[in-house]
Amino acid sequence: MIVPDTKWQPTLDGAGRSKYKALAQAIREGIVSRQLKEGEQLPPVRELAYRIGVTPGTVARAYALLTDEGRLTAGVGRGTFVAGRATRPQSVLEEPLLLDPVLARPERAHLLSPKVPDMGQGRLIADALRRLADDISPLDLLTYPTRETDLPARAAFRDTLDRTPLGAFDLDDIVTSHGGQSGLVMILQTILHGASPVIAVDELCYGGFRSASMLCRAQVVSVPWDDDGPDADAFEALVKTRGVQVFCTSAEVCNPTVKTTTVPRRKEIARIAQRYGVHVIDDDCYRLMQSEPRGPSYRALLPDLGWYVNSPSKSLSSALRIGFVVGPREWSAPLVRTSTFHSFGVSRLITDVYADVIGQAALPQIIADIQARIAQDVRGAVNVLGGHRISWSEHVPFLMVDLPRGWRAGAFCQAAEAENVLLKSVDDFALRDARSPHAVRIAINGEVAHAHFLEALRKVRVLLDNPPEEISV
Repeated sequence: MIVPDTKWQPTLDGAGRSKYKALAQAIREGIVSRQLKEGEQLPPVRELAYRIGVTPGTVARAYALLTDEGRLTAGVGRGTFVAGRATRPQSVLEEPLLLDPVLARPERAHLLSPKVPDMGQGRLIADALRRLADDISPLDLLTYPTRETDLPARAAFRDTLDRTPLGAFDLDDIVTSHGGQSGLVMILQTILHGASPVIAVDELCYGGFRSASMLCRAQVVSVPWDDDGPDADAFEALVKTRGVQVFCTSAEVCNPTVKTTTVPRRKEIARIAQRYGVHVIDDDCYRLMQSEPRGPSYRALLPDLGWYVNSPSKSLSSALRIGFVVGPREWSAPLVRTSTFHSFGVSRLITDVYADVIGQAALPQIIADIQARIAQDVRGAVNVLGGHRISWSEHVPFLMVDLPRGWRAGAFCQAAEAENVLLKSVDDFALRDARSPHAVRIAINGEVAHAHFLEALRKVRVLLDNPPEEISV
């Protein structure tokens, strides 16, 4: 796309959008890919306009937009240059190179997956990386990680659990993984047995449960929910008739329904699991750090069979590929063995950075700012979509919206995409042969400006208010 030195020239392939926006995106991609380097001068406005066949005004608007974003700097009589990182505003986010042309269009609101807004944690992580580079011994960069090298990260994670009821545990009971999903797979690899194990999941649930089950060649069955959580009678019936070994659930925040399992129902599920020896994995990745839990985790209710999984992906940064598992004490050593066989542990380049960031005095305020930004988007969505049935919480970075009669989820998502709004159908969270409600999930994407988010939701509201006359089949 970019030709080096003074012959730099973008290709405007952004069909369906303004030429100046297409040019701005081409320059962004050049900066992110380092084809346009810090301090490099861009061609003069008229010269670039002549090269690519647009008006000088188009180039000037693109340069002005990127200057406002902090990606370019300009001075009268000096020209236009790629800004250095140190001069860019802290709020400027680096945009990834998106190869999918559907996702690469900047006017689209990408509400498919929750993404944490940058409220200063990006700078905190970058500073931690610099400190690590200055402090770590070169010899420590040549050896495999161990339970000693990840001890600071485990201690830092323990310090985040002061309000999380997990039951008795110590540092030896915490095992690190490459994110929450990796921790989930490690648990299943440790406890599943037999030629054809069976795993139960919530009827609408995080797709990673199914993915992990597939990796472990396990069969998956779903447990229906009512207003209190997983249906206890249905759960027990599946345990008895299908031989369920593990139940994967999210007691605090069910994705995508935003529902929480009540404390009495958690205790009922725990009693059934204890009676039949069923392990229960409690995924708590969507409860934002510092948010109060609604009740005890299954690890507290089932000391011999309960597992707790968490990671900073949804509360701090998905780039920090680290997760934590707190399992039953008798299973700690087998889980460490699985971790060793799995990947030889998590690199110090990650564990030391995580420990550094968690210990920073600025972090609590940053997390509070993240929570406030997510709450702002959630409240805005509820105000825009008011009158329709919405499942939401200010502490959860997504909403579920029930569709009015006349809409099916797949058709609604297609109609929203035509309006440059990308959503997920609730069908994506159900087993292939299961029935799911006609609903969509709207993710809170911290990389989408609040005003742009509200604009996208207004488009969604128009679609909700105007269903097609016939239900598509």
